[in-house]
Amino acid sequence: MREKSRFSLRPTRFAVVLLAVSGPLAAGPLVSGPLAAQSHFEPMDVFELEYAADPQISPDGSQVVYVRTSMDIMRDAKRSELWIVNADGSDHRRLGVGGSPRWSPDGTRIAYTADGQIHVRWMDTGEEATLTQLIESPRGLRWSPDGRYLAFNKLVPYAAPSLAPAPKPPAGAEWADPPIMEDRFKNRQDGVGYLDFGYDHLFVVPVEGGTPTQVTSGDFQHQSPAAWTPDGAHLVFSSNRNDNWVHDYRNSELYIVSIAGGDVRQLTDRPGPDRSPAVSPDGRRIAFVGYEDRTRTYQVSRLQVMNLDGSGQRVLTGGLDRSVSNPVWASDGSGLYFQYDDEGNSKLGFAPLAGDLEVLAEDLGGTSYGRPYGGGSFSVANDGSFALNQTRPESPGEVAVGVRGGGAGRITSLNDDLLANRQLGEVEEIWWDSSFDDRPIQGWVVKPPDFDPGRRYPLILEIHGGPVSNYGDRFSAEMQLLAAAGYVVLYANPRGSTSYGEEFADLLYHNYPGQDYDDLISGVDAVIERGYIDEDNLFVTGGSAGGIMTAWIVGKTDRFRAAVAQKPVVNWISKTLTADNWYGYYHSRYEGLPWENPEAYWEFSPISLVGNVNTPTMIITGEEDLRTPLSESYQMFHALKLRGIDTAVIRLPGASHDMSRRPSQLMAKIANIVAWFDKYRTMPTTS
Repeated sequence: MREKSRFSLRPTRFAVVLLAVSGPLAAGPLVSGPLAAQSHFEPMDVFELEYAADPQISPDGSQVVYVRTSMDIMRDAKRSELWIVNADGSDHRRLGVGGSPRWSPDGTRIAYTADGQIHVRWMDTGEEATLTQLIESPRGLRWSPDGRYLAFNKLVPYAAPSLAPAPKPPAGAEWADPPIMEDRFKNRQDGVGYLDFGYDHLFVVPVEGGTPTQVTSGDFQHQSPAAWTPDGAHLVFSSNRNDNWVHDYRNSELYIVSIAGGDVRQLTDRPGPDRSPAVSPDGRRIAFVGYEDRTRTYQVSRLQVMNLDGSGQRVLTGGLDRSVSNPVWASDGSGLYFQYDDEGNSKLGFAPLAGDLEVLAEDLGGTSYGRPYGGGSFSVANDGSFALNQTRPESPGEVAVGVRGGGAGRITSLNDDLLANRQLGEVEEIWWDSSFDDRPIQGWVVKPPDFDPGRRYPLILEIHGGPVSNYGDRFSAEMQLLAAAGYVVLYANPRGSTSYGEEFADLLYHNYPGQDYDDLISGVDAVIERGYIDEDNLFVTGGSAGGIMTAWIVGKTDRFRAAVAQKPVVNWISKTLTADNWYGYYHSRYEGLPWENPEAYWEFSPISLVGNVNTPTMIITGEEDLRTPLSESYQMFHALKLRGIDTAVIRLPGASHDMSRRPSQLMAKIANIVAWFDKYRTMPTTS
């Protein structure tokens, strides 16, 4: 057995995940008939999935409003609605279409967004009002402490730059659209496209009706939600208002601005991000998360507090080697709630101003229904009770409620009607030691339904993106569909993954891809040692960073019969200068810019190994992917074609980097992966 990390606040609770949904508040058994009567999880079942997001508990702790996301089979899209449920699970009902619900401080109203506007609903009568007539959509709704105003962020446009006026066509002529000049450092965003010209600013609007007032000004971006001071006179926010903010992209500071006069005062001053401000109930302190930048691949964001004027900064989570987020003050000011990932599991914690950290709940998440990534959120009532969305490998996000010292239990059952009639693949946690340096590596094995240990199954190694991210013990439609196709699936958190501390995640600094390769291959060997894997039928796939590692693996070994690289980067020079986040790689990923240090960029590019590839390799990428542009896929495709290696490119029309945004494309992606592997798969043998 491995030695547990000293940074874990509580030991991992399980070794094998049994697929029966349970919880302190679960309503009755899910399976009423014999297990043999269940069918396997099928591609069309994706349209039946639902998950709870953004759960907001009322100030008195009696109700939870949340965003219920389902799949619209006719529009091939996600559909979001507001639902409300009592904290004991009763009176579960729909409120209407909308998102980002936020309770008023007295609990009598809910503000939310819908159709690009801000709306308010009175909870006693159900009456609603539309507060705004905005052209640009609002974000980051925050009630003032007296319930009279709402703060929000939105874009303030400016005219696009132009060197020369466009020629004017004659009446009735059909000319091409006029040229568009671009002079911005960051001008595109995956999933959005070309960004509108403008700066995001903070606004406030009276809840009783009126015109929004712009609070911040200047040619700076103010894209994060603000926090009110208790007197309602100021907003505390995170931004980068430094002179060189355009290039100093990793930096942000905390500022305080007067609602009345717009006067801005800077509170922090250090390299690195300071974000997520939360003002204490007495108005004396500000909590926030961040770190002092040392220009590394990964650095832990810690929970910190300081006085309202920026003095007296101190760290509350110095003994927790995990990044934290979303700080929320206890109503009595005694400490802060926060969330973090630990060994592939997202948790809710509490940091007192004096005393030891506490783990309040586990399994936070469930909004990434495709693959088992983290995510999710929580909220806290005045009495200290809290709401969060929870997930397990057998269930997407459900609403759960809890109290300090009492754990949490789910109060919704959004997917029980479907999953009670589906036999899912069993998910088992597994640890092994890396062949490179004996570091303990965590992973999970998904077995096919009706698993027979006497058979030998083909194995799929499925690799997560990031690489600074993590998989975990969370629901994944993609893993279940691969397992239902008759494959054992291994997914893991090699070095570079988060939730194991700063040193582990930073091992890829100037070394990516690196020994994460050894970690993954060691995991394949560990599963083979269990005796139910057919060593002649090994396959590999993964998306984004997982696609990069897939392309890297086939250049390093011929062990895999076939591979599917999903949305890969194969050339770090072209990636760094073309992707929407191209500015995020130099120095922190590789030393210097591509023309300053081309050898390093090329050394870690999978295309540099293409002369070694003998594995049939298919590539899948969205046509509108700006994060790992389609040109990366075609570089690999053309190189393999030139070498005579069996290859193909699957383009998903209209898809961005998130290929699960439209359910049918998630289904099509998995179908093509399985078909490619089946093409090279031999029949399993028996022992």
